[in-house]
Amino acid sequence: MFKIFTISLNKIDMDLLMKADEFEKMKMSHMSTSDRVKASRHAKELVLAINEIYKKTKDSKLMDAMKRITEKKKKIDKRLKGRLTV
Repeated sequence: MFKIFTISLNKIDMDLLMKADEFEKMKMSHMSTSDRVKASRHAKELVLAINEIYKKTKDSKLMDAMKRITEKKKKIDKRLKGRLTV
């Protein structure tokens, strides 16, 4: 029973890591505001999904992927909020 769970968990890990890699390679230039919102939401979904698996496995690859996605999401969010003027 545990082997089946481990195998399916590894397949899910690989799918999420592939999606995370695609997200990281996505071009950021010339994005519309709606594209940035979609990208930000997609990043949040990826991080939450990876985090659920990370809680069970404590795999350092998953943590590294979450950090990279979060870093890119922060850049997107910074651009969405705009610059503060005083």
